[in-house]
Amino acid sequence: MRTSGRHKRYKLKSEINVVPYIDVMLVLLIIFMVTTPMLNNSVDVQLPQSDAKSLQAKKDPVLVSVLQDGQLYLTLSGAKKELVDEDTLKLKVGAFVRENPQVNVLVGGDERGSYGGVFKVLADLQAAGVAKVGLMGQPGPANEPGKGASDGRK
Repeated sequence: MRTSGRHKRYKLKSEINVVPYIDVMLVLLIIFMVTTPMLNNSVDVQLPQSDAKSLQAKKDPVLVSVLQDGQLYLTLSGAKKELVDEDTLKLKVGAFVRENPQVNVLVGGDERGSYGGVFKVLADLQAAGVAKVGLMGQPGPANEPGKGASDGRK
């Protein structure tokens, strides 16, 4: 005969100790929080082409062209394109917009040029009193049905 005092049966423990799992999850969370901002520093941005409709204006717009080397060309409402510097651009566009406040002002920058050149022109036009500026671009290829304009990312 067996005695119960001599052979004690232990109950199986059916609980899971989750403390180590919580520790691992917190360490992973910290690692991801530290490394995620580092991944976004060198993102290569290639802007998409657009199928947007062109503006229909009553008057010819003022066109400012920024070449790859930073040269500026100004075309005032159908006149010939002329090479200008930043100060002349501010003076001529400012005077023209004061006389014709409804005229569209469009900036076109060479895609091989620096973004800083276009940005500087936008700041100069704002200083000249231009309230609205549009950016020019080439029409993109027709999209296939079901694809958006930004699906061409690399």
